[in-house]
Amino acid sequence: MVTTPTGSKRKPVLRRNPAATATNGTGAVTAKTGPATEKPARKTAAAKPAKPPSLIERFLVFLEGSGRSATGSSYYTILGATLALTAIGLMMVLSASSVESIAAAAGSDAGAATTFDLFLKQSMFAAAGVVAMLGLSRLGPPHYRFLSWFLYGVAVILLILVLVIGKEVNGNKNWIEIGPITGQPSEAAKLAMAIWFAAVLSRKGRLINEWKHALIPVVPGGGILIVLVMLGSDLGTVIVMGMIMVAALFFAGAPLRFLGVLAAGAAVGAVLMSLVSSNRSSRISAWLQLDCSTGLCDQANAGMYALASGGWLGVGIGQSRQKWNWIPEAHNDFIFAIIGEEFGLLGTLVVVSLFAVLAIATVRVTMRHTDPFIRIVCGAILVWIIGQAFVNIAMVTGLLPVIGVPLPFISYGGSSLTFTLAAVGVLLSFARKIPESEPTAP
Repeated sequence: MVTTPTGSKRKPVLRRNPAATATNGTGAVTAKTGPATEKPARKTAAAKPAKPPSLIERFLVFLEGSGRSATGSSYYTILGATLALTAIGLMMVLSASSVESIAAAAGSDAGAATTFDLFLKQSMFAAAGVVAMLGLSRLGPPHYRFLSWFLYGVAVILLILVLVIGKEVNGNKNWIEIGPITGQPSEAAKLAMAIWFAAVLSRKGRLINEWKHALIPVVPGGGILIVLVMLGSDLGTVIVMGMIMVAALFFAGAPLRFLGVLAAGAAVGAVLMSLVSSNRSSRISAWLQLDCSTGLCDQANAGMYALASGGWLGVGIGQSRQKWNWIPEAHNDFIFAIIGEEFGLLGTLVVVSLFAVLAIATVRVTMRHTDPFIRIVCGAILVWIIGQAFVNIAMVTGLLPVIGVPLPFISYGGSSLTFTLAAVGVLLSFARKIPESEPTAP
């Protein structure tokens, strides 16, 4: 008898599945393919299919640009949209101001030398703005934080000088004239506000949820700039500056109830300013078609006629009829009406689309950064440019009363164009270096 030695371990016997073996012609056993030793695994519950993202989630991913290049795309999108809008603006200033330039040339000794006067001035400011834009795009957040209080102080000084030595145009005292150059310090104040608000609010952290930290020193400090502009009777600029303040608080994370109270107070203030001024109250009456006997509705009606006569494709560049002294300030506040007349609905949609592209690219930059300073600056500049464009287009199309707000990049105005391009330079400085998005798990 053969016995197994004590303490020895048997080798495990490999059981073969009868179905896994077969005999060949010689009687040798051959193995079939497939596992021979393992029992069939138990059936597991089928994994539930992943829930498709909602429309809101897809829209947020689209805005954020997830899966796309972290650098380059937003930078060149912002730059391209800005340069395209600026080029359209120069072309339309040349077209819309040609009648006034020719009339001025006929009554001056310079003759043809002043025919393109407004266009040449706007071109020089555009060149200066592009240089400022490219220069500011090379700076970084530490530079802007360092300059924030300096820019705020300069803005206060310039706005005080406007009240002392400023020039009044159409009832608004908002210009400083130095030799042949006339500028609006309030345009510089908009950029200073955006940077100063960000520098102050980015230090608050979670304290932003308390009303005293959310509103102080932003509301008193911004209120000083707004009151200085208000003393010059420029309600349109005051509204835009108020939008910048609310946007900065929103992107800083202030509670919505604080923003609601602030917005309601601003609305009440705007109504009171309109009621105490005969000029503003008459504009509201004209907007509501309550009093058109003295020609108060002529500008708005001529703007609507220009948009209507443009049709789908327009009457052609330079062929506008409403710019022949039918629309006052055709090259300024109502330049969008000239675009609609000469290029039709298609031309207006191109302009609106470029502003939309600029807005989407800016939102992408804002969402990809985690630094609160950058997010607040980008949000404030975004609301400034896009909000002002909305107000101007709504004013031309009759949705809002005429309040004298220019169309960014396009309306005539050297200081407005220069500082709007400078604000885009700040956006470009943050778009140049965007943090890489975290890789998602497969």
